[in-house]
Amino acid sequence: MDGTVLVADDDRTIRTVLTQALTRAGCKVHATSSLVTLMRWVEEGKGDLVISDVVMPDGNGLEALPAIGRERPGLPVIVISAQNTIMTAIQAAEADAFDYLPKPFDLPDLMKRAARALSSKRQSAPVASQAARDGSVDDLPLVGRTAGMQALYRLVARVMNTDLPLLITGESGTGKSLVARAIHDFSDRRTMPFVIAQAADLQGLDGPSSLLARARSGTVVFEEIGEFTFEQQGRIVRLFDALPSNAPRILATSQQNLAALQEAGSFRKDLYYRVGGVTLTVPALRDRVEDIPLLAEHFLARAERDGGSSRRLSAEAAAMIRQYRWPGNVRQLENMLRQLVATSAEAEISRAEVTSVLGGTSQTGPIPVGAPDEEERLSAAIRRHLGRYFDLHPDGLPPPGLYDRILRELELPLIELTLDATGGNQAKCADVLGINRNTLRKKITDLDIHVTRRRKLM
Repeated sequence: MDGTVLVADDDRTIRTVLTQALTRAGCKVHATSSLVTLMRWVEEGKGDLVISDVVMPDGNGLEALPAIGRERPGLPVIVISAQNTIMTAIQAAEADAFDYLPKPFDLPDLMKRAARALSSKRQSAPVASQAARDGSVDDLPLVGRTAGMQALYRLVARVMNTDLPLLITGESGTGKSLVARAIHDFSDRRTMPFVIAQAADLQGLDGPSSLLARARSGTVVFEEIGEFTFEQQGRIVRLFDALPSNAPRILATSQQNLAALQEAGSFRKDLYYRVGGVTLTVPALRDRVEDIPLLAEHFLARAERDGGSSRRLSAEAAAMIRQYRWPGNVRQLENMLRQLVATSAEAEISRAEVTSVLGGTSQTGPIPVGAPDEEERLSAAIRRHLGRYFDLHPDGLPPPGLYDRILRELELPLIELTLDATGGNQAKCADVLGINRNTLRKKITDLDIHVTRRRKLM
């Protein structure tokens, strides 16, 4: 890595860590806790890359981005922030930051991004939108520092002002509609109508055209599009085909697996390919446990702003909500906290009070963190397991040979369970697996599987 990096952060530890890491990588580093000093360096022509915090003692790093762009077009800026909301990511993207990372950040990841930034050429920066400066959707519970939420934020920021149709997937209560609303409110279409399309809007000869007229050049959202009838899906296809040049943008949400519905014949293939231009997946709350305290703090603060009493969670209550499955996801967490703010007699919400409310809203009960959901798809469980496996390695990269190791781990229980189900009958096992019997025998040998032939009891 070669170049001069300007680091601006009011945290001395972060400045020291970044200075040491960048210096070891071959860079020259100037570090400061002052935004004024950073701007002076930029104006003097110093630096090939800026790494800046957002909240500084003498200013806001995001608000300084347009000035940096005007003074030094092409100078890349990486924004780091402890404000882990979707608005921060979108503000950074609209101000044309090269990249955005939440705090606490992964140092090897930041170094990779810095290397890419130093080798890139940037365009001059546009001024951030008024919606981003005003923070008009900052109150939405799209809060999170986990990798899944940060990936979602970055993807939203990248596709926000495109015309591509978007499919927003996720379980019930994860916030799919909030993501759709945020995309509209931060986009260039924010002054145009935001229309949630109902099945009734598609009825009659003039239904689709009336819907388009009502939305104008704004946004149309088909919520839970997988639940529309086959006839209604056909009308949506025809609506896509009749879009004029100044058409509204089409978004759709679904908690169902549309690919599976399409394969089963209950979702139109032509609609599936039209609506899925880009897919954004909102993680389930049980897959982003580290975000639960942030969300709880957000909801308690909002309840107080809305006229409720000031409340906080006891240590025991906070530990319990981190271990709960949350089948209703973020919506369930919000409803629980709103109820507790209204009913709790003390400023500190106890574990017993949390238990009382959760006992009345769900029969799943608390479970160990990371336990699989009974209805979770195999691919999602594997993805979660592999994510933890990657995280165990300091640089995020396991040793070479990962593909064969993972396939071996999958094949072993699959063949063992199938052999057990068929009573050790290898011919039946091969038939169930859909592989050649000789192939099965070779795998049994290679995987050192002990086969016990027995009669299957019915």
